[in-house]
Amino acid sequence: MAVQRGNKATEKIAGELLLYHARTQAPFISCVLPAYNESGNLGSLIPLLAKQLETLSPTYEIVIVDDGSRDATAAIAVQLAADHPVRLIQLARNFGKESALTAGIDHARGDILILMDADFQHPIETIPLFFSYWQQGYDMVYGIRTDRHDESAIKRNLTNWFYSFLTRASNTVPIEPNAGDFRLLDRSVVEALQKLPERTRFMKGLYSWVGFKSVGIPYHVESRKAGQSGFNFWRLLELAVTGITSFTSLPLRFCSGAGAAVSLLSILYGCYITLRTLIYGVDLPGWATLVAGMSFLSGIQLLAIGILGEYIAKIFIEVKQRPTYVVGRYYSYEDRQQDLTRP
Repeated sequence: MAVQRGNKATEKIAGELLLYHARTQAPFISCVLPAYNESGNLGSLIPLLAKQLETLSPTYEIVIVDDGSRDATAAIAVQLAADHPVRLIQLARNFGKESALTAGIDHARGDILILMDADFQHPIETIPLFFSYWQQGYDMVYGIRTDRHDESAIKRNLTNWFYSFLTRASNTVPIEPNAGDFRLLDRSVVEALQKLPERTRFMKGLYSWVGFKSVGIPYHVESRKAGQSGFNFWRLLELAVTGITSFTSLPLRFCSGAGAAVSLLSILYGCYITLRTLIYGVDLPGWATLVAGMSFLSGIQLLAIGILGEYIAKIFIEVKQRPTYVVGRYYSYEDRQQDLTRP
């Protein structure tokens, strides 16, 4: 349900029929930051983030998930743990943002979790608004981008088309195309996400799939302070394929429909050729028709095999039951305090 207030972009609300759940006045807040080569941002971001979180609750932690960074991201996180409640989850290699988010969700201990990027693009000043909606009884509060001025028109159109297709094809809760990983999760939502066992994860779809009482808040995307985004065209394409194969079987049904349609057309064409031959006799050899028909059928078959292969590959990954991520090192501000107290 969308709420309109004048001409301003406003919140989108779902799950209103869920009963109200009382909130604690001073919850333990965990802020999860997946980071890949963010050494140029963490030193400035963490003090500002800690100052903001202190205004919301006296107990909080900042969980930095180093997703196989090649710079000094981990070293800076350890330095920051001397002055701030920072915990570092250093993955053994680069597993991707979806896995890094999963690692952060699994290791965060808070009553509520705040997920955000470590590049300053998610505005820190929006967190108190998220928190106020949580106090009102919402289990999930997520940010909705008000503009995509930093993206090309082609990317914007493809993004809208992808989420529109995925929502219609999956018949699940609609996925907001302008929403991302900037969101607040209640512990009940976290526990629901932890029960989902799939290895190839499309987090935006999983957020919508678990449901709960949710509200979307518009926000303006800031510019990166340092570094470059780790997402390129191929990673985005891989993520899109993961989303489609994880939340809908429509491509498989398309193969079945295309096969049935081609078979029907082939039968009708065969009847036509038979009748034409019986009436008019054998005409000129249909070389062009034969080649065109074989090429068309071969293309349909290869397309179907390719789509089927994508689903089989996902099944192969799932049955191996490998973990979504592997933690290489773990460091906490509590470890730092213990080091300082040792003789």
